[in-house]
Amino acid sequence: MERLKVAGVTEVLVEAGLPSRLLPDRSDRSRAAILTQPAARPRAVEISDRLVATGIATEVIGLPDRDEAKTLAVAESVYESLARFGLSRHDTVIGVGGGAVTDLAGYVAGTWLRGVEVVHFPTTLLAAVDASIGGKTGVNLAGKNLVGVFWHPTRVVVDTELLEALPTWLLREGFSEAYKAGLIGDRALCDLVTARGLGAPLQEVVTRAATVKVNIVNEDEREHGKRAYLNLGHTIGHAIEFASSLSHGASVAVGMVAAVRISSEVLGFSESETVISTLGLLGLPVDATDMDSARVRDLLRHDKKRDEVGLRMVLLESIEAPVVRHVTGDEIEIGLAAVGL
Repeated sequence: MERLKVAGVTEVLVEAGLPSRLLPDRSDRSRAAILTQPAARPRAVEISDRLVATGIATEVIGLPDRDEAKTLAVAESVYESLARFGLSRHDTVIGVGGGAVTDLAGYVAGTWLRGVEVVHFPTTLLAAVDASIGGKTGVNLAGKNLVGVFWHPTRVVVDTELLEALPTWLLREGFSEAYKAGLIGDRALCDLVTARGLGAPLQEVVTRAATVKVNIVNEDEREHGKRAYLNLGHTIGHAIEFASSLSHGASVAVGMVAAVRISSEVLGFSESETVISTLGLLGLPVDATDMDSARVRDLLRHDKKRDEVGLRMVLLESIEAPVVRHVTGDEIEIGLAAVGL
């Protein structure tokens, strides 16, 4: 079992199967509300049954699929369920599912009664290596994750046996974020993914990718500096995701293509072809043709990373050497053109 620690708050457990103790030890916890989506409901019910057997009252609260769960309206309905259930400051919110579940569960926990404990059981590779770790929570409004709080889970439990049984398309989603982690902080992870593709061992992939994120968050919890490196591929990727039907991992893959093409042009990044071919090897999209390019550009104009100088993007000088810099309109167009926009 691998055990990591985030910001002195979150214990990340990576192992095959569920641990014997699902929640951190606390004597004052009497209830747990379990938020989940349809595909993850069997795991949520399993966790509920085990907690009930230990004397903790539970309620399983169903959420809509994908980002339909990440709205203020859904959050409001969850608050109403928590009120009926009687969830107190001493109790726990549990997120069981993918990144949308962990985002919403964290947001609800961070705002219910001004903050209660949250524990995540990610059931997708994407959530395991990225969304469940680091305390960023949020819901969508006019753009991606525009409403949210920083609220760290006390524990994240990653079951590699569950991840190994995922369908190929969900593995691709997670490998997009795992490969991103390698690009910003672990060349050995990049080399592993390039050599093995989706056949790379998940225990190593998850542990390496999570370690990159843990190390960055431990240095910069509130994104005043290095934590922004985790946004590689997300600036243009989030705009593509919000403007289309592409999934998060697929959109970030396209965003990474745009980012490495800009990096090649303005910073002399020499490995853009390797990055793009690796994304293709994973079965991820490397362009965004047949999309509303005007909508993507409008979303970029309203990106939360834009300031009075302009839009900030994460680029690469080399693998393991990310930088955050303002990009000009012409440089953005280089990236958009590289992905067919």
